[in-house]
Amino acid sequence: MTSPPTPAIEIVEPGPFSTIQDLGRHAHAHLGVPTSGAADQGAFRLANRLVGNAETAACLEITLGGAIVRFHAPASVALTGAPTAAKLDRRPASLMQRFHVQQGQTLRLDAPAYGLRTYLAVRGGIAVPATLGSRSTDTLSGLGPEPLQTGQVLPIGDSPEVDRSGLPDCATTAVPTTMDPTVRVHPGPRDDWFSPDALRVLTSETWEITAETNRVGARLSGPALEYATNSQLPSEGMVAGAIEVPPSGQPIVFLADHPTTGGYPVIGVVHAEDIGLLSQARPSTRLRFRITRYSTDLTGETSRHTHLT
Repeated sequence: MTSPPTPAIEIVEPGPFSTIQDLGRHAHAHLGVPTSGAADQGAFRLANRLVGNAETAACLEITLGGAIVRFHAPASVALTGAPTAAKLDRRPASLMQRFHVQQGQTLRLDAPAYGLRTYLAVRGGIAVPATLGSRSTDTLSGLGPEPLQTGQVLPIGDSPEVDRSGLPDCATTAVPTTMDPTVRVHPGPRDDWFSPDALRVLTSETWEITAETNRVGARLSGPALEYATNSQLPSEGMVAGAIEVPPSGQPIVFLADHPTTGGYPVIGVVHAEDIGLLSQARPSTRLRFRITRYSTDLTGETSRHTHLT
């Protein structure tokens, strides 16, 4: 009797840069361990939802396409994020839609038309060993699996039992189709360390993403944001979306692999739902910031956010 094929996928070509990602390592920041995880968590969660995985299941994060993946067993898969022209063997494969792959078939991803990162979810998830509770590759700390290499074979986990009637057949994505996205930002916590005009400059000028951008942070180029003091700020905890401003006055927006602490003042924090927009923005993309604040009702509960122009 022939044994069933082992659920696995082979990395024929990893493309320019591909990693395994999940939702990251939580509750370890006090030990200096970054959270890491998928750069565009909205696209990542959607990919898992399309194939019926838990949101925490590990996927492939493929930067600028170019990846070729061969399946050693039948699988249900989905592609989300940066839109790439994908082919399953010689036939086009759809994005934002669950589709079935037969044993031995090969999936090829071209460079995306826009955006940076495409997510490939496989029903059952990528089942490599976890480090500190996560399978994410952290490019800053070096934790987790190495970036994908040619010839690597990745195991696939057991397929979860789900009600297929509740699975979406297809979906849309929030990857920006414009070269000048507008990103919401919450002022502070250290906006008082800057000149009175700095916050206005941040939110009224256009900023360009430089080539020095990666999973750690998006470096921006534009008018210098000036300090109001020469004092030295003690190192403080950092979160994804924090806009740290070094002495050059050129902001850095921390992304998935950001450090746990930083020594430069943070003028604002990008709204959590907009971090994916920055994670998908290529170098030379021009963007703007718009202030948003949370309003609070009489019970003290945060109810909604308000945009200020």
